[in-house]
Amino acid sequence: MTLDIPTTVARFARVRPTAPAATLGLRVVSFAELDDAGNRAARSFATLGLGAGDTIAWWAAPSLRALDGFLGAGRVGAVFAPLNPSLPAAELAGVLDYVAPRLLVTDLEHLDEAEQLAREREIPLAVFDADGMVPGADLDALCARLSPEPLGVAIDDTAPHILYLTSGSTGRPKGALVSHRASWLRSAAGGGTFGQAMRGRAGLVTGFPLFHYGGWHYVMEAWQNGRAIHLVHRADPVELLTAVERWRASAFYAIPAVWERVLDATDVQADLSSLFHADTGTSRVSPTLLERIRTRVPQATTTVLYGTTEAGSMARLHDAHAHLDTRPGSVGLATPPGVLWTAEDGEIRVASPTLMNGYLDRPEDTAQVLGDGVYYSGDVGHIDEDGYLFITGRVSEMIRSGGESVWPTEVEAALRGLPGCADYAVVGVPDDRWGEVVCLAVSSAGGPVPDVEAVRRLLDGRLARHKHPRMVVGVPAIPRTAATGQVQRRALSAQIAGA
Repeated sequence: MTLDIPTTVARFARVRPTAPAATLGLRVVSFAELDDAGNRAARSFATLGLGAGDTIAWWAAPSLRALDGFLGAGRVGAVFAPLNPSLPAAELAGVLDYVAPRLLVTDLEHLDEAEQLAREREIPLAVFDADGMVPGADLDALCARLSPEPLGVAIDDTAPHILYLTSGSTGRPKGALVSHRASWLRSAAGGGTFGQAMRGRAGLVTGFPLFHYGGWHYVMEAWQNGRAIHLVHRADPVELLTAVERWRASAFYAIPAVWERVLDATDVQADLSSLFHADTGTSRVSPTLLERIRTRVPQATTTVLYGTTEAGSMARLHDAHAHLDTRPGSVGLATPPGVLWTAEDGEIRVASPTLMNGYLDRPEDTAQVLGDGVYYSGDVGHIDEDGYLFITGRVSEMIRSGGESVWPTEVEAALRGLPGCADYAVVGVPDDRWGEVVCLAVSSAGGPVPDVEAVRRLLDGRLARHKHPRMVVGVPAIPRTAATGQVQRRALSAQIAGA
C-alpha cells in the first residue's frame, strides 16, 4: 500500500469535497479546490520538465499557493523545498548553490532578487501572482489552461518528497530529506494533536511558518484527519487569536516563545472557548507556562511534544497539567511507532519508520545522526521507571531557540569586524520563553560591551533574525583550549550563568 499525503487529499476531495482544507486570513480553500489546484500544479511542473527526484525550491511570502506547489511536486515525484522568504539574498544564494533546484518558484514580492539569483545559476524560474508578463514561466497561466484531472504518475513512497533546511555543524545549510511514507506515518490519523478525542472536531491553528518542518507537519496532520489547517502570515498574537475565534478552531499549537506572547496579549479580547487542545513543545516547557495556558484556556487539554525535523515526533506528554506535580519537566512517552531509549552516555536515541532518508549531499553529517535505522538525537536525558522521558541537555553545542537551530560559529563569522570587540564567542543561554537564546559574550578587556540592538543592526541583511543575539554580556576573558584556541562553550555558559 502506497502511503502519501497527495493521495490522502484526493480521498477527502471525494468524501468531503466542500469541507475547508486550509485558510489564510479570509481566504478559504476546500478539499475539492485544493485537490484540483494540486493536479494543475502537477501538470504545470510536468510541462516544465520536472519529474521524479527533481527539486522544486519555493521562495515566496506566505500564501495558500504553497499548498498547491507542495501537492503538485508530490504528484510528479519531485522534492518540494520550502525556503524562508525572509532570507537575505546572500544567505539564499548559498542555499540555492547547495540545494541545486531544477526550478525556483517565487512571487512578485521576491521577483527581482529571485530572478537575479536564478539567472546567475541558470535555474529555471516560475512566478505566481504576478499579474502580467514575467521572466520565466507564468505559473498562473500554466495552471489555468491545464486539466485538473490526476496526472497518474506512480509514486515511490520511500522516495523523498520534501526537503527541510536546517543548520549544519559549521553553519552551512543541511537539507533533511523526508519520504512520502515517513511524512504519512508522522501525521497519521489519530496521532499527535488529533487523537481519538479530536475526531469530528474543527481545525487547527498553528504559528509555524511554511518553511519549517512544524508548519508542514500540522498541515499534513490536519489533512490526514480531514480537517482544516488555519495558517497565519506571522506568529503575531492578534493574528493567531483572531484565527482561533474566526474559525472556531478546536486545536492550537505554538512553541513556548509564541505562547508567551499570546498570553501576554491581555489587551486582545478573543473567544477561545472552542479550543479542545492547547499544545506546545519543541523546546523546554516550564511549569509556569503550563499553568498560564491552563488559566487562559481551562477547558482545553495540553499536550507537550518533543521531536526533530530528522525524526518527527519522538515523545509526547498528554494532559501535561496532570503531570505537573508528579513528573515536572517530562516530555512524555515514546510516540508510536517509534522505540525510544538512552545510550550509556545519556544520548536519546529512537528507532522508527518516521526517520528522514538523510541529509542532501551530506553523507558525513548523515552518518553522525543515522545508523542502522536509529536516530542519534544529540540530546541527553533519562527515562523513568514508567517510560517517561526527561531531557537534561545537549551533546552538541547547537543552540535551539524558538524551535530553530542556530550554530554559534555561523553567528561568530557574521560578527567579524564588530567594533570594539577584540575577542568574543556565541553560546546558548536557557530561557523560559525561547528554550534558549543566542548570547554574545564579549571580552571586557577590549573596552565597552556593545549594545544588543547595535549588534542586531549589524547582522541585518547578513543573517536571518532568529540567529541574532538577544543578549550581550561582558566577561573577563573568553575561555579557550590552550592547544587549539577553540572556545570552551560549556565553561563560558557556566561563567555567564554564574555572573
